[in-house]
Parts: sequence; structure tokens; C-alpha cells
Amino acid sequence: MKTVAAKSFARAGLLGNPSDGYFGKTLSFAFANFGVDLRLTESARMRFVPGEVDDAMFDSPEQLVHDLRIFGYYGGIRMLKAVAKLFFEYCMEHGVDIPRQNFTAEYKINVPRLVGLSGSSAICSAMLKALMRFYGVTMPAEYAPTLCLEAERDELGINCGYQDRVIQMYNGLVFMDFNRAYVEEHGYGRYERLDPSLLQNIYVAYDPNRAEESGKAHRKVKRLFEERRPDILAAMTEFAEIAQKGRDALVAGRVGELPALINANFDLRDRIFDVSEENRRMVQVARGVGASAKFAGSGGAIVGTYEDDGQYDRLSVALREIGCRTLKPAIATSDEVDMPEDGVWRNS
Repeated sequence: MKTVAAKSFARAGLLGNPSDGYFGKTLSFAFANFGVDLRLTESARMRFVPGEVDDAMFDSPEQLVHDLRIFGYYGGIRMLKAVAKLFFEYCMEHGVDIPRQNFTAEYKINVPRLVGLSGSSAICSAMLKALMRFYGVTMPAEYAPTLCLEAERDELGINCGYQDRVIQMYNGLVFMDFNRAYVEEHGYGRYERLDPSLLQNIYVAYDPNRAEESGKAHRKVKRLFEERRPDILAAMTEFAEIAQKGRDALVAGRVGELPALINANFDLRDRIFDVSEENRRMVQVARGVGASAKFAGSGGAIVGTYEDDGQYDRLSVALREIGCRTLKPAIATSDEVDMPEDGVWRNS
């Protein structure tokens, strides 16, 4: 009986635009402390097994009401189905012959929910990796994240962009340029893999009780961006410049420039977004011990730099006092279906 497995990992947005929906630039990394394990096993019929985010049991009426208010009515199975649909359509449209085999899809996820570490896109990207492995299909590296994006955005109506899917397909540390003309012509951005060892003394912290649907944070600003309000357009240009400066500093070995850029990134976001006091407090507490800090995503988690282990210990204690958990991210540089040097995803 044929069985394949694939993984995708949590991600943190280190610098750049708060969302790549603004045709800017971002610098992100994937880290293996959290992720999705997905398995496809050959079976007579196609079957999708409920996972941790397909909640169907609750301890009390209060828990049911709380969970549905925060997480909604839909879980991971719809994402598996959407990716499978677009994958099979891709094969049909490109004349790719695949074996007449069905599968049972099962997944496990330990990414903290709705704190901006991209658990949902990890489910999608892991599914695509597993499908390519199960059926022996290859596709251009740049397009694979786009397929995941289209599964969530177009099939499921989820407000999202390219960034998370790119870093979870590529892994490691990636600089992304979403120049509007280039994206509209090609259907993807320009992606540059950087040496993950360039990142030194990086931390991630999150509040497990700060769950919030990420699209809410962007809707108002996205509307103003589409209306071409000058202050919003100027802010998005500045976000992109911060990401570019961060990329250039890392490549040149000027890592000492990173903390100021991280802080500037959050300060700019704080000026144009409605940042909640609880989320702002995470950043303020981290800065209070001398660390740099910004959101890792749309709120609920932060990422930044620390000077040494002593400062990291003080940071962990201070954040724990407000209910946050702190970790040193293990940068994920590979998984079962990693991207080879020739830039084509393939069955391994």
C-alpha cells in the first residue's frame, strides 16, 4: 500500500509589508518548532480525515460559542479538498498523466491557532507537496505557492496573499518582491533564497489566547489602499523599503542594522492599522528589556532580535508575565519535498 508524507512549517514575517496584497516586499522565514504533518495513503476511495482544526466536540456550551466566534465553522478538510481540486485541474490543463490511484488524507497540526504563524496555509502547502509526491508530478517552483493561494483565496474566499505560501514551499529565509507589473504578468513574484545562517539571535513569542482571524486586520487598510489614499500608499512604499534594507544588510553582513529596521517596521504599522492594546503590549514589553519587536503576522505573535542569552532570559520572563510563550526558532531549511537547485518541484 502506497503511503507518502510531507511537512510544512510555521512562518514569521521578519520585515516588510504587513501583507503582500499591497505589491510590496517581504522578508520571511519558516521555522520547524511548529508545523503540519500530512500523510496520503492509497485507498479504494478518496477520503479526507478530520484533524485538530476540524472541531466537532466541545466540553461545554461556552466552549462551543467561544470557539465558533474565534475560529468559525470550517476547519482543515476544506483546505485539503481545495488544494486537491486545483492540483487535479492543473494536471488536466497541462496534460499531466497521473496514476489512477485514490488516497486517504490525514494531517496533524501543532501551529498555535490564529496568532499569525500561518497554520492554515501550512495545511495547504503540505497537501500540495504530498500530492506531488503521491502522483509523481512536477511544477515550476514559483507557481506552487500560487496554486496554494488560489485554493484559499479563490476556492474558499479567504483573504490572504502569496507570502505565507511562498515561504512554506521554499523553506529557510526568503526575500520576496511583489512588484505589481511583474505579479500581474507572471502570477507570482520574484523570490530570492537567502542563507538562513545570516539570522542571528532571533526570537518568536506568541500569546495563545490572542486568536483573531487575520483578514480583519487588513480589510480597512486594503480598502484605503485600493482607493489610493496618499498616506496609505506612502506607508506601503516605506514598508517595502524597510524589507529591501533588511535584505541588503543581511547579505552584506551588517546584522547590527536589523533591530532598528524591525522596530521601524512595527512603528509604521502602528500608525496605519488599528493595533489592539493587547498586541501592542507584547511589543512594548519586549522592547522594555532591550529587544527589538514587531508582529510576526497579523497579531498574536511577535518576532525580533535579542543581544545575548541574558537578554533572552529577561525577555522570556517579561513576556511570560503577560501570558506569552517565547522560543528560539529552528529555521526550517528542508522537508520531504524540498526545492532543488534547478528550481522545479518534483517527486522525491
